[in-house]
Amino acid sequence: MASRLVLVLGDLFIPDRAIDIPAKFKKLLTPGKIGQILCLGNLTSPSVYAFLRQLAPDLQLVKGDFDIPLTSAAAPSQGQNVGGSGGGGGTAQTGAAPEAAFPIPTALSKVVTHGSLRIGFTHGDSILPPGDPDALLIAARQMDVDVLCWGGTCRFEAYEMEGKFFINPGSATGAVSWLDETLGGEGDGDGEGVGNVPSFVLMDVQGDVLVLYVYQLRKDAEGKETVGVEKVSFRKNAGGT
Repeated sequence: MASRLVLVLGDLFIPDRAIDIPAKFKKLLTPGKIGQILCLGNLTSPSVYAFLRQLAPDLQLVKGDFDIPLTSAAAPSQGQNVGGSGGGGGTAQTGAAPEAAFPIPTALSKVVTHGSLRIGFTHGDSILPPGDPDALLIAARQMDVDVLCWGGTCRFEAYEMEGKFFINPGSATGAVSWLDETLGGEGDGDGEGVGNVPSFVLMDVQGDVLVLYVYQLRKDAEGKETVGVEKVSFRKNAGGT
């Protein structure tokens, strides 16, 4: 079966902690290239939900710790005639824009399968201590997955532990996390100000091999933005057993 790209992102916090997904990211994310999206929670903008849906119809959501039911406009009730008065007994199309509302996820975690890999994803606020490698390993074993994607820290991480691969895509908007005592304000020597480095990841799975492409939006000392891409590979049972 041909491989397909899986986009993993989360902790967007639009509009309360960020205005939008960076324009340089949006230029890279075009319809037709992505087969599935795994969103790790805190998708708080109807317009961004609509953007992700047009990227890939297979949009998988899990519950974040700040999800709230949002509507940008009162959507007409089903069956309500929004085309004005007058006959036409057919089913009326709702006049609401695609961003009018979006479903609030209730699942704390989900599992998808690509190739021979079981990939679990969760926001991570139910994993304690937050981001703790041992706690994440326990969660991965309980979910019986080879790869576990989690969020909540708004910072990118990827590492292998005891034959499993752990991925935190960070925040696609560079939003800060209240788990970060510095609120992202310490900088990292690359001219970063307050906030985290915006990031997302793409997964390309072929058989038992996952190739992870990490996209990060960096600013230099003059404020010029560039998108850096790194590649990390994981092979199931690479250590042999």
